[in-house]
Amino acid sequence: MFKFLDVSTHAQTLRVALNRPEVFNAFHRGMALELQRVLSDADRDPAVRAVLLTGNGKAFCSGQDLSEAIDPQGPGLDRILSEHYNPLVLQLRALRKPVVVAVNGVAAGAGANLALAGDVVVAAQSAKFIQAFSKIGLIPDTGGTLMLPRLAGFAKASAWMMLADSVSAEEAERHGLVYRVVADEVLADEAMAVAQKLATLPTEALALTKEALNESVFRGFAEQLELERALQNRAGATADFAEGVAAFLEKRQPQFRGQ
Repeated sequence: MFKFLDVSTHAQTLRVALNRPEVFNAFHRGMALELQRVLSDADRDPAVRAVLLTGNGKAFCSGQDLSEAIDPQGPGLDRILSEHYNPLVLQLRALRKPVVVAVNGVAAGAGANLALAGDVVVAAQSAKFIQAFSKIGLIPDTGGTLMLPRLAGFAKASAWMMLADSVSAEEAERHGLVYRVVADEVLADEAMAVAQKLATLPTEALALTKEALNESVFRGFAEQLELERALQNRAGATADFAEGVAAFLEKRQPQFRGQ
């Protein structure tokens, strides 16, 4: 049924795993649209009372598949944001079911910010969160410029975004990005236990709680996503973006010129 997702039902919990492990679950159009579809179906399905989102293999999600981003025949940055990531994070926040995110490895770029949009985030000890955008001459997107400062504070968010620091699971927990850090070998079971507990609770009350949190923490989210899209288009037109992607693909250090 799904080509790029691994989807299964456990009691009243829908488990959705990003399933491109050969590229560390990097997003491309096919996977983004499949995830939008499965979330939409879950929202309408009364048998689904909680959703668990994770990744197969060694990574949660390494962000955007750059080969698609620079493909002249590909969707381009504007459509990648307006049709892939922005609808996804808006769906996650609007979903009237609790969403547990199990971060099983590296969560980088859009993958990091997608994880932060969950309601309860559980991370493996080996997980890392990386705002990798500046390494290729782009700005943080997928809602990161709104979420991260509100979760961790301006100073940490600004530094992590500009320096593209690798943030350990323990540091992420310390700064309020995740609910709990657990040993790698028990992540799947612990995250499923959290999701199944949520599934037994009064989910309409949980949905109303989520609605109130959206007003408190995520107010202006759609507008911020549009601002990110506009700024990302400008960043994507720079010579530094072209150099950053070329250096990444060629596995060398980029030579940025501020142009």
